[in-house]
Amino acid sequence: MTDADGRCTGGPLSTGADAERVQEAARAVVAEHDPRRVAAPEFLGACFDAGLSWVHFPEGLGGLGVSRGLQAVADAVLQGAGGPVPFWLNPIGYGMAAPTISEHARSPELARGWLRPLATTEDIWCQLFSEPGAGSDLAGLATSAVRDGDSWVVNGQKVWTSLAHRARWGLLLARSDPDQPKHRGLTYFVLDMTAPGVRTRPLRQMTGQAEFNEVFLDDARIPDEHRLGAVGDGWRVAMTTLMNERSAIGAGSAERGSGTIGDALSLWADRPHRRTPVLRDRLAGLWARAEAQRLTAARARRTATAGSPGPEGSVSKLVAAELNQDVCEFCMDLLGPEGTLYGSYEVRREGGRDADWRGAVQQRFLRSRANTIEGGTSEVLRNILGERVLGLPGEPRTDSGPWKEVPRG
Repeated sequence: MTDADGRCTGGPLSTGADAERVQEAARAVVAEHDPRRVAAPEFLGACFDAGLSWVHFPEGLGGLGVSRGLQAVADAVLQGAGGPVPFWLNPIGYGMAAPTISEHARSPELARGWLRPLATTEDIWCQLFSEPGAGSDLAGLATSAVRDGDSWVVNGQKVWTSLAHRARWGLLLARSDPDQPKHRGLTYFVLDMTAPGVRTRPLRQMTGQAEFNEVFLDDARIPDEHRLGAVGDGWRVAMTTLMNERSAIGAGSAERGSGTIGDALSLWADRPHRRTPVLRDRLAGLWARAEAQRLTAARARRTATAGSPGPEGSVSKLVAAELNQDVCEFCMDLLGPEGTLYGSYEVRREGGRDADWRGAVQQRFLRSRANTIEGGTSEVLRNILGERVLGLPGEPRTDSGPWKEVPRG
């Protein structure tokens, strides 16, 4: 479905008939495209064509126009048959780009052109938001977008851009009017990462990986049709991306005892000589927290409507990030001296579509330190929850004038 402006919209609330329709469609995909025998792009392409990539999207755009909560019904059948978890193959694409495109693309035709190769994971996506001088203060960004006829010329630098080295497309927020207050002078684009003037440079992490990047934009051109939302309305479009990002990161595992807490349980079972009453008590507490987070995320998925996630999604992201760090710390304490063993700190880039991004538990412990920074710092999320969910007074602001007059640095 589309609205009066031709933008894509979601579908109605869930019904029993909708659930049966989703389940039947998923079973048909599995029967015709056995995920254990066909390549992931073929299987995921069949899911898109059947409307199962994002069931709440409009028909023809990877959805069926039904409730967002019914995605769990589709995933239970598809992944229960051995299908991949698409989010882990194209996390920025599935979690952030797809809902932003669905809601703000200029036409259904343009949206489909982006969404299907995104859904098959043939096109990886990245998110060009953070900058060296504007991380947590996203609205203070300085990358400029200047209109030149039917295109925009973009100059600036982005940083901490996950998967930019593999991405075909990027979600870009840029400043189109420095005379406006910082939240109003922003415009949102889809950037071709292979275009002239776009250059990426890896950032080495303490894990030895380089999944993050710096991205330099030097007179890079973007056609105006690749603009999402109105000129100067980039902040509102960005909120679609950020709310979905936090919901995706905090979604948690669908099965009891899976995910990082499952790794902790496996380590506990394999190392009886390392068990102590104190560690047992810690593990029990972590399991209870993980189960509470899993059930909360499952309830949110089940009760979700077709609309975009709200600020409440920050709860899941905040809890999931801090829980993951605590579980990884427990794993390292359980390992004892074994936890100091590490395969290699050699710089390496992420591999292909089926690469295991998690690695050994030691690597996951090091990587988890970023959890409370990426996707919105825990401090920022607490501010959002206090101001927008609990209705507490906001922090005093001194940057309400035109962006170009706000002190920087």
